[in-house]
Amino acid sequence: MTILVLGLILFLGVHSVRIVADGWRSRTIARIGAARWKGLYTAVSLIGFVLIVWGFVLARHEAQLLYVPAATWKHMNALFTLVAFVLFAAAKVPGNHFKSVLGHPQAFGVAVWSIGHLLATGMLHDVVLFGSFGVWGAAAFWAGRARDGRAGTTYPSGTWQGDAKALAGGLVIWALFAFWLHGWLIGVQPFG
Repeated sequence: MTILVLGLILFLGVHSVRIVADGWRSRTIARIGAARWKGLYTAVSLIGFVLIVWGFVLARHEAQLLYVPAATWKHMNALFTLVAFVLFAAAKVPGNHFKSVLGHPQAFGVAVWSIGHLLATGMLHDVVLFGSFGVWGAAAFWAGRARDGRAGTTYPSGTWQGDAKALAGGLVIWALFAFWLHGWLIGVQPFG
């Protein structure tokens, strides 16, 4: 579990700099340059991600049950995950209502994804992983909204075409992940 926690600290820590130290981040980027900042950010993120994956695999071997999820919630996770993937797509697709209303649909999507997984799983390592990402997603969403408010940031109005692209993109990525990639990468078939 130690490796998983260390990975989460590195990965979510570097992704939290803007939440907890936005001024320091801006000053550091000005001092060292955007390219160097992105390089360091990417390196720490990758190290954290590798440790998360490795730590999660190790933690599965010593799994500790915290709670038994209801069968219906295991199935509802597919819906939570679909919503999350649509929100992830909405962060990249211009001119959609999700982005115009939420401002930060990807962070909101991380929180939705984690809630679904917390409802569907009950092992300690699952709670540590998904709970950490859920707290981070909620914090990133609210910090982003607060930053927008302070800066007077507004987002362009959404269009139905933008919504359709976000929905289609999210659905395609969700289907690929749910029916193929999740089993291949994570070793768990969501519908198996």
